[in-house]
Amino acid sequence: MSILETIFAHKREEVAAARARVPLKALEAALGDAPPPRDFAAALQDAHRPAPRLIAELKRRSPSKGLLRPDFRPRALAQDYRQGGAAALSVLTDARFFGGSLDALRTVRDLGLPCLRKDFIFDRYQILEARTAGADAVLLILAMLPPRVFRDLLACTRELGMAALVETHTADEVQQALDAGARLIGVNNRDLHTFEVRLETCLELRPLIPPEVVMVAESGIHTPADVRRLAAAGVDAMLVGEALVTAPDPAAAARALLGG
Repeated sequence: MSILETIFAHKREEVAAARARVPLKALEAALGDAPPPRDFAAALQDAHRPAPRLIAELKRRSPSKGLLRPDFRPRALAQDYRQGGAAALSVLTDARFFGGSLDALRTVRDLGLPCLRKDFIFDRYQILEARTAGADAVLLILAMLPPRVFRDLLACTRELGMAALVETHTADEVQQALDAGARLIGVNNRDLHTFEVRLETCLELRPLIPPEVVMVAESGIHTPADVRRLAAAGVDAMLVGEALVTAPDPAAAARALLGG
């Protein structure tokens, strides 16, 4: 069983337990108390910030690298990211494999940057959870979603006024995302079945994504040289986690990636 399949199997159990604790109708009733969603995609097209704009990730640990930041404090880290020039935040909310939580998202939501709930989403329930916690966008990973489920989840985000960052890894997945009308497409340089990382993946797939669709490079971005390669290829935004989370000074690390 691959890492993705292992996570997905656990996630089904997790969502079933969450439904038992908080029924779907209770989540739907709480939507009216959620803060209005902010325009996540617009933040990645901000003309005042040079491309690629930075989505800075809050992540305590990962299955491949283990504990990344022993003194993980989501709000302080998010403040550092904001000072470093981040355009948006990505908050890992998976508890078992990444040490995250929806509470971390709630903690940083009021700092002014649009927030993405990054998790392994396969059910409308999880999108409602995200919205009630204040998320402005969610991640939809095509590699783990049957076509009909993907389209239903994409429609759900639109109904709620949220953005969906549709994660792809191959040319076929990019085409699936475009055919469904995705306006925000991520290309993950990490193969989620093997966890092998190649920065060239997003560079090779960039020409397949029309200029009116926001393109986000994910994973494998560590140095200013990497960022210059993305900029030269016309990448709109980049999602960076480990290079920032593990830095002694995350604000300075963000500024360095963005060219100072």
